[in-house]
Amino acid sequence: MIGESARNYLASVESRLQADGCATRWEGWFGVPVLVGRRADFRMRWMATNLHLFTVAAAVPEITPQSVDAFTSQVLTYAKQNKGGLPVGLQTGVAAFPVLVSERVDPAAMAWAEQQQRNRFACFARPVVVDSAQRYVGFYRGKPALGRVYASHLIDKGNRYFNG
Repeated sequence: MIGESARNYLASVESRLQADGCATRWEGWFGVPVLVGRRADFRMRWMATNLHLFTVAAAVPEITPQSVDAFTSQVLTYAKQNKGGLPVGLQTGVAAFPVLVSERVDPAAMAWAEQQQRNRFACFARPVVVDSAQRYVGFYRGKPALGRVYASHLIDKGNRYFNG
């Protein structure tokens, strides 16, 4: 069962995404309502690339390392398929925040999310695990070698969207 604190958290994320200029909508994934937020940013300092940022958030009964890993893979595939424009790697990249929210979180899932950025070719994911009962948000806030040029942007967006 999904708790009220998880639903309230998703509503607050939706508001923060909209306030930052993201287009948002709700979709059904395997019978689960998910919030999808999207924006694109261009910076010369990113080697003149356009970065498509997807945030996909869902409330679930429980979060395990396996569930956050599987959701991250689904979100990266979705983002790559739905970004439009030039193929990834040709002056365009994809970043994603796969967000799972629950009142029941395996500490190993939190550690998995905070450990590192997950990478595919020209696609980066920073999984977010939210323990709505403890009011704790975990995601990677480092600057990895791959995608380092986008790291500050992703840390800023993650703090803006998920903390608070």
